[in-house]
Amino acid sequence: MQKLIILALVCTMGWSVVVAAPQMTDAQLDQTLTDRATMQRHLRCALQEGPCDPVGKRLRILAPLVLRGTCRQCTPQETRQIRYTLAFVQRNYPWEWAKLIRQYG
Repeated sequence: MQKLIILALVCTMGWSVVVAAPQMTDAQLDQTLTDRATMQRHLRCALQEGPCDPVGKRLRILAPLVLRGTCRQCTPQETRQIRYTLAFVQRNYPWEWAKLIRQYG
């Protein structure tokens, strides 16, 4: 059930990264996730309250595919990082996560 809600959420979210965007290393992802200002910017993008950068755009495109298990253009690293990011937001930004669920769920 939760995966379906996340899938519906991510399908319509503003988090995206253009497919041509460079991949992040795990260290870069961890740094991004722990940078509150960057995360707020990405969350505003997801909530359609602000602009999206290439990373946000790529996530928006690929996350629904990852959750369905059909992201053929995703590398194993991208798949793992997208799942990690969604779990991080759910744990560390519960208010924003709830707002995303209300908005898109």
